[in-house]
Formats: sequence, structure tokens, C-alpha cells
Amino acid sequence: MSVGFVMLCHNDLTRAAQVARHWAENDCPVVIHVDRRTKRKNYDQMVQALAGLTNVRFARRYVCEWGTWGLVAATQDAATIMLRDFGQVRHVFLASGACAPLRPVDELRAYLDARPQTNFIESVTTADVGWTVGGLDIERFTLRFPFSWRKQRYAFDFYVGLQRRIGFRRRIPAGIVPHLGSQWWCLTRQTLTAILQNPDRPAIDAYFRRVWIPDESYFQTMVRQVSGNVESRSLTLAKFDFQGKPHVFYDDHLSLLRKSDCFVARKIWSQADKLYDTFLSGDPAPDLGGEPNAAKIDRLFAKAVERRTKGRSGLYMQSRHPNHDWENGVTAAPYSVFAGFADVFDNWEKWLVKSTGARVHGHLYAPDRVHFAQGETSFMGGLSDSAASRDYRPLDFLTNLLWNTRGERQCFQFGPADNQAITYFLARDPNAQISMVTGGWALRLFKSNLDFADIRREAARLQKIETDFAYVLRLPWVKARVRVWSLAEFVENPIEPLQAIVDEISPRAMRRLTEAPILTDLTGFGQFLQALRNQGMQPTLVGDFPVSENGGFGAQQRARPYLVQ
Repeated sequence: MSVGFVMLCHNDLTRAAQVARHWAENDCPVVIHVDRRTKRKNYDQMVQALAGLTNVRFARRYVCEWGTWGLVAATQDAATIMLRDFGQVRHVFLASGACAPLRPVDELRAYLDARPQTNFIESVTTADVGWTVGGLDIERFTLRFPFSWRKQRYAFDFYVGLQRRIGFRRRIPAGIVPHLGSQWWCLTRQTLTAILQNPDRPAIDAYFRRVWIPDESYFQTMVRQVSGNVESRSLTLAKFDFQGKPHVFYDDHLSLLRKSDCFVARKIWSQADKLYDTFLSGDPAPDLGGEPNAAKIDRLFAKAVERRTKGRSGLYMQSRHPNHDWENGVTAAPYSVFAGFADVFDNWEKWLVKSTGARVHGHLYAPDRVHFAQGETSFMGGLSDSAASRDYRPLDFLTNLLWNTRGERQCFQFGPADNQAITYFLARDPNAQISMVTGGWALRLFKSNLDFADIRREAARLQKIETDFAYVLRLPWVKARVRVWSLAEFVENPIEPLQAIVDEISPRAMRRLTEAPILTDLTGFGQFLQALRNQGMQPTLVGDFPVSENGGFGAQQRARPYLVQ
């Protein structure tokens, strides 16, 4: 007999009794402590279930609230019983009622027999600890904590802050170097005896009664005083999330638990019948037998934490709708936004589809409806073309569209007449590729049959909106890829911008354009702009557009197609 188990239990006593029986029937003494807050009826049932086992003991019951001294006192009392009643025990293994063995007892016994003087306990100085959650490292040992962190959070935080302000510091007893680590350890008989029979124990215990979460520091600190043979690691697999809460293992974690090669795992779901049936059978698994190393599965847990905290790029759902700027990518895939192009070119959308193979929509944020590609009234994921539905959550509408169409490049038109609620969103999205021809809206007004007074008012309104959008795109925090041309400079040489746009959308094609979309008829447009100026409206975003038909953009020039040979 070389190893005994101390079990700290507080709920699911039926499962805890099942594990205790497994160890006891494999010649491992078990001393059980049950939280005093557990109902007496459940405690009596556990005692009755284990009554026939001569190597099982029950310790005096303490109230074991998280982070309080009761957990250490319960461990001390149960360990004292183990050392007193079972003289053959050489190692004492601390476990919880939610633990389950991962490997046969004979493998654990052989492992410890090969290391008879080794203590397995995570024990690192406060300066080296990177997993403490709550902002308290060395202050755990120098401040007082009379209030419960869980039940009296406000009083706890207030009293900690007060002690910091007045500069209060508790004196750490001489010879004590604070260490922290997992509370699940396996110590030798000599080490545990030296800790429990320390002549200075009354003073040490009195000090640690006021330490925060003493079960993570008492034995971890004392083992360094009495033993020089310490391996700072645990033989128990216990994983915690980014909030410091323990991971719960379920039936589908069977292969993961085996991969760790640890001897015990915590915390096992009480309804995980497959895990308990597998590991309590005592049959060795073919893939076990290596050195216990919980770090083998750290990569998987790191990915799980990242997925939980950051989610997938562009995915928003009820369970994880992140705060602003906490997203792991605001959209799911790259997309292109074109402002003014549909006004400059005839059949722009058809040409872009032919040249890139992308899905090209019209104005998704038009005031009348959502103009999906090919005039669809509904789109992937059940997105409706209703403007009212879209405008209820305009940002979510775009993120849903991009999520639903992952793997297919999306393009859409955007202009000053559209709903402008997404302008800042577009500017801060690294997936957005925004190509903008300022003043393109003037061509639409030029072709309208409105009264000129109405045209002038509408031109002034649209220019102000587009000016605001252009300003947003120039802000220093913009992450979108932005290209902006004035209408005048764009129509002077459109083929180069078009080539850049096509290469950006279809980088693998890398082919030179041999044809371009048909430029809209600009005859008379210069006089139209001059008329706006004469009426007191200055179309600055259009650029330096000539007034004369022969000033550089005349009909004679536009009659020639601009092809690249």
C-alpha cells in the first residue's frame, strides 16, 4: 500500500461515493470530508453506501466556502486521520468529489513507487504566477479579507481599496516565502507530517486564516519549508477558463482526457456516465502510460478560450454579441463597396459580374428597398428586401449578408442618397474595400427631369452627405482599403482604376482588361455644372470639370472606346 486519497466533497455525493469505492477496493485508503453545508440526509446516505469498506474514514465536517480557511482546515483534519490510521501510506493524494481517475490505480502506485521521496504540487512564487484572476498576487498575503468575495463583493472591494489607500500591510511570518499553485496535490508522508506537526503551526495557521484563497497557497508555501524534493506540477488535470472558472468535462471529452496522461481529472460532470463507466472499470487504455502532462492539451484549451472570448470573424449571435471594438473581425469576408460607379457607367453591375465573377448587388441601403443582385426579393439566410427590416439593424444586416455568403465575393453600390448608418462601420472594417468617385450623384441629377430649383437643393444635400462620408474615410483610424477619385479625374483615365479594382477582387486572374464599361453620355454636363454654380451651388466634389464641349471631355473624345490592346 503506497497511496491514500483525501477527498473533499460538497455535492453529487453519489458519484463521489462511487469513486471512493473504486479507490478503496483497489487497496487505497480514503478519507472523506463532506462540506457541513451539505444536507445531513445526503451525508448519511454516503456513509451508508461506504459502510462495508474498512479502509474508508469520514473526517470532521467544516464549512468550506470558496476562498476561505475552511478548505484548508478540512484538508488538514482529513490528512491527519490518513496518517494516523494508515501507516502503510507513503503518498497522500488530494482530490475532490468531482474528480475521477483516468488511469488504473496500479499505474499510479507504480509511478509513485518509482519516486518515493517526490512531492507533486504546483508551487511558484507570486512573481512568477500568470494565472491569478482578480488582481491580487502578493496582496493576498499582506491584506486582510474579512468579507466574502462571492457573497459580499462590494464590501470586499471597498475594504481592499481602503487598505491600499491607507497603506496597510500585514507582516508575513519569518521564514515564509509565499507560493501559489493548484490545490490538488500529492505529497509524501514525511512532507505532510512535517507540515502538520510543525511547532510553529498555530501561528502559521493564524496567519493563513486571513489570506485570500488559502487553499491555493498554504500547502504550496509550507512544502517549500520542509522539503527540497518538489516537482512543481500536479498529477491532476484541472483546467480553468479565462475567468478562473474550472472547465467541466463531459462524455465527449473522453479522448481528450486520455491524451493528457494525468492520473486524475477534475471537474467531471456528474451525469457523464460514459466517463465514469470507462475510467472506473480499471481497464488500461492502449494510448495511456506516458508521463502525466496536462500541457499536452493546452493548445486545444487555448483555442477554446479564443473561440469563446473572440468568436469567429463576422459571427454575431445572442450568446456572444461583443462590445464595440471587442470583435474578432467585424465581418466574415472581404467585400467591395462602390460609390458613384453606377452613375458614371452604363450597365456597371453587369460588367463587373462579367469581369470578376463576384456577386454584384445594387444599392443595398437605398431608401425604397434593398436592391439585391438580379432583383431578388430575398437573399441567403432569409434576408428580406424590406427597407424597414434592414434599417432596424443596419449593421447587422450587412454582417448577416456577409456571413451567409462566405466564400463568395460580395459587391454593392453605395451613395449619398442611401442610409448612411454604416459609414463608420465600413471605415473601420479591414475587410471593406471602398472605391469612391466623388460627385457621381451629379450625373443622376443631370439626367433627371426635375425643376432646376429642386435639382440645386438636392445637389446641395447630396454633396453635404458625401462630404461627410469622404471625411470619415480620411480619419486616421480607418482600416478599410480606400480609393477616392473626383469625377473629373476619374473620367479622364478610367482604365487604370478599373484595372486596380478588378485585380483586387480577382487577384488570381491577373489579366489585363481588354474592354471597359460604357461611360455614360457627358454631353452638356459641363454646362449643367456651370448652371449650378450660377444658381449659388458650388459642386466642389465633382472636380475641375470643363464647361466647354471641347475642353477635354467632349462628346468627340468619348465616342472612341478606351480599349487596352
